[in-house]
Amino acid sequence: MPDDSATIELSRAELREVAGFAAACARPALAVFERQRPGDGRPRAALDAAQAFADGGERTKAIRDSAWAAQRAAHEARDAGQAAASAAARAALAAAGAAFLHPLAKATQVKHILGSAAHAARALELDAGDDPAVGADRIAQSRSLARPAVAEVLRRYPAAPSGGGRVGELIRRLDASLR
Repeated sequence: MPDDSATIELSRAELREVAGFAAACARPALAVFERQRPGDGRPRAALDAAQAFADGGERTKAIRDSAWAAQRAAHEARDAGQAAASAAARAALAAAGAAFLHPLAKATQVKHILGSAAHAARALELDAGDDPAVGADRIAQSRSLARPAVAEVLRRYPAAPSGGGRVGELIRRLDASLR
């Protein structure tokens, strides 16, 4: 297992695989956001930017900008008492951020790989009345979306860190299932 001072080699193709996985994991939660916050296209733009990179586009500042915009959408939804919409926007934020996975052997980087799946699962379980079975089912579905390259990249990093509440728990569940 790598230590915190080590670096990890990541090819552009592997970054594209991770970003594509992250976008696919986040996409089901987008409906939750758009139903609760119609007219706010920031999370969709972040997902589209992540997918464009995964499909062969360049890794540009526009992806980062869309991630920051999705984060602002998440904060606004949270402040409006729309926890499920906030989690859905965070899933989109994490998908766009996956394009910028750092090659540092730190457990916190696992959140960049699996965060979109965990936030999407949380959004869907909150939308279903905070039903943990819905989140667990979404994590199982996310696991099936991970192509071998995603699991291979994940195994280069230490296991997901502790903490993070329910989202952290979902990250660790998915992490353990993919290793």
